[in-house]
Amino acid sequence: MLADAVLAYLHYAAMALLFAALFREFQLCRPSSERAAIQALPKTDLLYFAAAAGLLLTGLGRLAFGAMPADFYLGNPIFHAKMGLFLLLGVISAWPTMRFMRWRKRMNTGIQPSPAELHATRKLIVVELLVAALIPLLAVLMARGVGR
Repeated sequence: MLADAVLAYLHYAAMALLFAALFREFQLCRPSSERAAIQALPKTDLLYFAAAAGLLLTGLGRLAFGAMPADFYLGNPIFHAKMGLFLLLGVISAWPTMRFMRWRKRMNTGIQPSPAELHATRKLIVVELLVAALIPLLAVLMARGVGR
């Protein structure tokens, strides 16, 4: 029982960290951003990746060692939708990550990303935030027996 509580707590903490990192990326990635803000994006993105990895690992831990049997999750289509959204989030996040790495290299030569590039990337971050916001909603539905 204690293991389940610890895993649940770490899972929620990872989710909060993921949202914090995404929101920080949103704040930093503005067309009016200064060089220091743009240079902070790769580190912030690394924090986002660490949070996503923590979320995945604690989720797998809850699946294997949690209070509910694995069938509770695996037999529920809401769980599969939740995992699909998590995968989609990972796919979408690849574009900003690649841009942040490319910008870091270009900024070493003195070239800043254009306002249009920053604006387009910021839109992707908004999509990430919206997709990420759906995942806890599905978790709440699943916890209340929807999909069983």
